[in-house]
Amino acid sequence: MRLPFAALLLATAVTASAQGADASAAKDYKTEMRALLEKSMAEKKGLVFHVHGEAIGGGVVAIGSDAVIVRNQEYGRIVIKLDAIDAVAGN
Repeated sequence: MRLPFAALLLATAVTASAQGADASAAKDYKTEMRALLEKSMAEKKGLVFHVHGEAIGGGVVAIGSDAVIVRNQEYGRIVIKLDAIDAVAGN
């Protein structure tokens, strides 16, 4: 009887730690992305935004609470929702 109970406790602990890791990873993602956006804006360096399978290159002009404004050679103003960004690449 003790073995199934121990297995249940172990499964519960693993699930709880995995959920905590997911929340931590999401927080880290937002923090890292915000740092890249701010660096791009301060240093006038370009980034590549991956949005729903498309790559959009450009430099950050402004950062809002729910969107970022980007400019590149083709377009003077691109507004990208932060929730829509899958990844950001930059040096």
